[in-house]
Amino acid sequence: MNSMRQSKFSQRRDLLIIVAVVVIIFGAFFALDLANHGLAWRVMWSLTGEEAPLAQMRGMVEWVGNLTRAQPVTDPYVPIQHTDVNPYGINTFLEQEVEPAKREQQVQMIAEAGFHWLRQQFPWQDIEIEARGDFTDRRHPNTTGIISAWDKYDSIVDLAQQYGLEIQARIDTPPAWTHADPEIGTLAPPDNLDDYVAFLTTFAQRYKGRIHTYQIWNEPNIYPEWGNRPVDPEGYTTMLCAAYNALKAVDPPNVVISAALSPTVALEPNNLNEYVFLQRMYQAGAQRCFDVMATQGYGFFSGPTDQRMRPTTLTFARNLYLRDLMVANGDAAKPIWISEAAWNPVDDPTVPQDIPNLEAFGTVTQDQAARYMPLAYDRAQQEWSWIGVIDYWFFKRADDHERDQPFYYFRMVEPDFTPLPVYDAMKSYIAETTPTLYRGVHQAPAWAIHAHAADSVVAAEGAQFADALQTQSVTFTTSGTDVIMRWQGDSAPTIQIDDQPAEAISSTSSDGWTESLIQQSFAAETHTVQISADAPFLLDGVTVYDRSAAHLTPALMVLGALGILALLGIVVELWKRFF
Repeated sequence: MNSMRQSKFSQRRDLLIIVAVVVIIFGAFFALDLANHGLAWRVMWSLTGEEAPLAQMRGMVEWVGNLTRAQPVTDPYVPIQHTDVNPYGINTFLEQEVEPAKREQQVQMIAEAGFHWLRQQFPWQDIEIEARGDFTDRRHPNTTGIISAWDKYDSIVDLAQQYGLEIQARIDTPPAWTHADPEIGTLAPPDNLDDYVAFLTTFAQRYKGRIHTYQIWNEPNIYPEWGNRPVDPEGYTTMLCAAYNALKAVDPPNVVISAALSPTVALEPNNLNEYVFLQRMYQAGAQRCFDVMATQGYGFFSGPTDQRMRPTTLTFARNLYLRDLMVANGDAAKPIWISEAAWNPVDDPTVPQDIPNLEAFGTVTQDQAARYMPLAYDRAQQEWSWIGVIDYWFFKRADDHERDQPFYYFRMVEPDFTPLPVYDAMKSYIAETTPTLYRGVHQAPAWAIHAHAADSVVAAEGAQFADALQTQSVTFTTSGTDVIMRWQGDSAPTIQIDDQPAEAISSTSSDGWTESLIQQSFAAETHTVQISADAPFLLDGVTVYDRSAAHLTPALMVLGALGILALLGIVVELWKRFF
């Protein structure tokens, strides 16, 4: 009896030793993988946006928490306007440069890096300085003399056109004469909204045909952007609607962008969570008063791949909750543009560590900031079909007098025009990236659909947004499992995929339009497609589906079940043998 007990004890001891050895070996390989950024590290990075192993493991627990919460409803396959634009934008402060040569040097460097959009502030107080209708600058008679306040801004618009850039004109910061109470703050809206409408109208008339995109105010949901008083979603909606009507009256094609909402979890009179602010805007009737919803897209304390979704956590992906609100309010056909996006490289030996609130916007190294921004554009293009332009925050300031403030270190270029790593990273990324149609509905013409200069956009009955591209040949690159083109013409166009002749897999017709499935695969694949015809045809758009997960999930579930059964069988056998 004793020998049998000793035998069982010995067997159990041997089992524990085997288990311990297996755990140690597994742990060693796992640690080695994390230390060398192996498969496990890459998987956890892709889900958590964390680079440090301990932070990754904590983040994985938080990522699993997604399963316990309702996730945002985003409707990625509805047609959305103003998303098929060149996505590369950058914030500029060209008005701060005194020397015209430096303004041009900025614009030249921005164009050379491949950016297409300038999000440029046009401070109302710097143009209509002393009274309504008075656009004369008398502030420096001994140096510049008495000049037109428009001169500097005319030169900025000229430079943008000269270098092939488009402007998003951010119109805010009222002049002092619009406030009876000087304590209200320089950023507060004017006492009389008609003053703002009059200025917008004059501005839009002056730059009609040269500036098409206008942003009405900035971050009205936080202090001090709405002045020294509580924020007011309803009041901002009144302003937005008045501005919308004025800009459309000047030129109906003008695109009106709502003020970028600042990410915050606060529920205070002067700082209000952007989701609450937006919902109140909708309840006040904002839906008819903008073409593009805007938000900020800072990464804060994790990288651009962070998939953890909690409304109370600030990450690059907070726009998904705004999209959810837009869908819930019947506004799924409108896009979101990210007005400011970046990671703050204050983790750098050149940055003074005694700056108040140094880590208010997060903290990364220069290397991380340079790596993260291209990845942010990648994620937006691949996953978020509702995102249009992303504007980097920011190119440069005129001098370094704000170096004692944490926001200063977002700069892409030093005041003396020395590029920082993020400039070179974005320049390389833009130059090397092929415009690609990822999942979503892509209107023609589009940034990633290459057409001939002679092609034109024409009114087309039954088109998704009332017009379509009239062409004889287009080329585009897609990445997905299913590619469908919506077209209209007398005969079916010819299809080539990766320079090889192809046929439509299937076609259906409705209301005079044909939808042809031209490519299909089990997992997402990248292909270059050319569509051509002997006579002009209309192309309304291209829809790309990515059903990889739906296709792979059943197989993975079967493999997982088989793995669990095999593991249970091993456990049962070990139990029988040793216990």
